[in-house]
Amino acid sequence: MKENCIQQIVIAWLLLGLLGACAAPAPPAADTPEQSGQAGHRMGASDEPYDALFIDSMIVHHQGALDMAEAALAEAQRPELREMATAILATQQAEIEQMQAWRAQWYPDLPPTSGMDMDMGPMEVATDSPDPFEIRFIDAMIPHHEGAVHMAEDALNNAEHAELKAMATEIIAAQQAEIAQMRQWREQWQ
Repeated sequence: MKENCIQQIVIAWLLLGLLGACAAPAPPAADTPEQSGQAGHRMGASDEPYDALFIDSMIVHHQGALDMAEAALAEAQRPELREMATAILATQQAEIEQMQAWRAQWYPDLPPTSGMDMDMGPMEVATDSPDPFEIRFIDAMIPHHEGAVHMAEDALNNAEHAELKAMATEIIAAQQAEIAQMRQWREQWQ
C-alpha cells in the first residue's frame, strides 16, 4: 500500500513538472541577432529583413538625389556643378537599378517595407531662397548626402548580404568626397 502511494506521488510530481514546463515563461531574448535567429532583421516593431528596409529606403533616397541633379542640369550655371550633377545621375541611377535587381532576387514575394526610420535630409532644392541656385543645391545636397552616409554606415553594421555592404562602402566614399567638394565650392562661391 505504501509503495502504491509513493508511485502515485511520483507520478503526480512528474505530471506537475510537465505541466509546469509547458506553462513556464519563454526564455529571455537572445543577446545577439545571430543567437535569436534575427540576423539581417531590424529590431523593434518590425520583423522586415534589414536588407529590404535599406534597399527600399535607399532607392527613395537616391531618387531624391536624381531629382535634385536634374534640377542642377536645368538651372546651374557653373560647369563643375553640372558635371557633379551628371556624375550623381549616372552613379545613383546605376545603384538604383542594382538595388532593384537585388530586391527582386532576394525578396521576390516581400511587399514594400516600411523603410528605415532615419533622417534622409532634404529631398529637393529649396525654391524660397534668394541665394543662387548653386548655393541652394549645395545647401540641400550636403545634408542629403550626409543622410545617405548615415544609412550606409548603418548598413555596414546590419546588412546581411556582402554585396549590399560593398555598395554601402562605395556610397560612403563617393558621397563623402562630393560633400567635401561641395563645401569647398560653397566657401569659394559665397
